[in-house]
Amino acid sequence: MPSHLEDAATVDLGFARIDLTRKHRCGFPEVIYAEGKAVDGLIQIVSTLHTAGQGCLATRVNEAQSAALLSTFPHAVQERIGRTFWLPSSNQPSPPTGNIIVVTAGTADLPVAHEALATAQAMGINTELIADVGVAGLHRLLAQLDRLRQADVLIVVAGMEGALPSVVAGLVSVPVIAVPTSVGYGASYQGIAALLGMLNSCASGVAVVNIDNGFGAACIASKINHL
Repeated sequence: MPSHLEDAATVDLGFARIDLTRKHRCGFPEVIYAEGKAVDGLIQIVSTLHTAGQGCLATRVNEAQSAALLSTFPHAVQERIGRTFWLPSSNQPSPPTGNIIVVTAGTADLPVAHEALATAQAMGINTELIADVGVAGLHRLLAQLDRLRQADVLIVVAGMEGALPSVVAGLVSVPVIAVPTSVGYGASYQGIAALLGMLNSCASGVAVVNIDNGFGAACIASKINHL
């Protein structure tokens, strides 16, 4: 690990500067936010990281990017619902550890949930999904209580009024990472109502990430898991 940030290795592609020492500093290689990136440039970034022997995770991958990446890297793992791309390094992967469960209030929250699942899996964590257990039918959540209590960390994804993380946190003893989604009718304000509801949770042990940020939730869960 470099002793100073100025010693950190980078590759200058002209349009992007690739950070090759982030895994040593932060525990996981640089992740590509694909939205808005040209296909050729995206492939060049992935190739640079892969040539350096690093795993490569890209998020918010659109259909055109996905098709081009799959053609260039046919052995990569693509998660079409969550719009992620994962190209493992050539090194022998370590066995998955821990147990993160991603919970959704409704099926409309699944794209964000799948982004979290794919990110956590790329970071070497066992994952599970419990979908469609929102507070409008609370018996659905209570039927999963034994599974919820087996998790090391819970990621709870919800739109509308965002009540589910508070309910879950009142039932378990592990950290709950709440993810508001932009799902809901007009007064949900594209997820702001859910975000504010989660930030004002009366249950203890709830942390909140930004709207639709399944990736960020999985990063926090991974760091908790690897402590």
